[in-house]
Amino acid sequence: MPFSNNENIKHILISRVDAVGDVVLTLPICIYLKQQIPGVIISFLGRTYTQPIVDCCSAVDHFINYDEIDAMPEQEQISNIRQRNIDVIIHIFIKREIAKLGKRARIPIRIGITSKNSHFLFCNRLIRLNRRKSFLHEAQLGIFLLSAIGIHHIPTRSTLAYSYKDYFKPVKALSPELLVSFKQDKFNLIFHPKSNGSGREWDMENFKMLAHQLPSSKFNIIITGSPKESALFVDWMKEMPGHVIDLSGKMSLPELISFIFKADGLLASGTGPLHIAAASGIHTLGLFPISWAMNATQWAPLGRKAGHIESDSDDLSSITVAMVLERINDWLV
Repeated sequence: MPFSNNENIKHILISRVDAVGDVVLTLPICIYLKQQIPGVIISFLGRTYTQPIVDCCSAVDHFINYDEIDAMPEQEQISNIRQRNIDVIIHIFIKREIAKLGKRARIPIRIGITSKNSHFLFCNRLIRLNRRKSFLHEAQLGIFLLSAIGIHHIPTRSTLAYSYKDYFKPVKALSPELLVSFKQDKFNLIFHPKSNGSGREWDMENFKMLAHQLPSSKFNIIITGSPKESALFVDWMKEMPGHVIDLSGKMSLPELISFIFKADGLLASGTGPLHIAAASGIHTLGLFPISWAMNATQWAPLGRKAGHIESDSDDLSSITVAMVLERINDWLV
């Protein structure tokens, strides 16, 4: 078996080709590897739309665009990966085609999990992992796979929450047009009401009631969301108090990252901007159902000032405006 110890590992590829929040929670494994294996090169295989997230992480040396790789003829894909001299590929997100590509590109160590049949075919170091029965956070689950290369310690959630501090920073400066949205004498709070279908959502009526209870003398409230979501806010915004600004649909992802980084706090359900805010180190409150695959045990935001509220059901109806208001008021203290 090649590489009897990780001192001989020079280049590791992290494969995570899903959504923004998932990618944010994969960055701690990149940071941890940099700390554990001095001088190691970390490459990240991701999608076009998540590259702005990876670009913010100084622990990642190279971003490999899977959308570009996938568009190549098969032999060109193999050649592209092989010429990078990758020693280890870690399949954080399961995709059969990528596992197959890793083997055909002759990556020496290919780490997968036993619950996926394709990994028995294409991976040569398998870890027994059942996400459904695990009590590990998503960021810890990735690090759990490192036992395949002799790294057995899994940092606590608190340790991982602080790991972003020196490694996650926006690369795009915020434009003056967006900067003027912030008020220097107030707490600049972002509401991100929708989740692009990625999680359970708190009712928009709750956000409206909350906005009316956060005084304009202390809070500057900013709404963010996608262009598609922005259309849903038109009538809703008419009922909002005057200290609420709607910037939904007005920012690219790099701009949104920089904007969140400059804010004081963010409220959202389990969605990408929630995890960006937590990684940025600002006050963050995530709202989660108790149901498996969406609960806070696995998906809570990780950050120095991040917290969450978990409901007692499969939706967020048991999370009241009063509960959220109390947590946000604590931020002022």
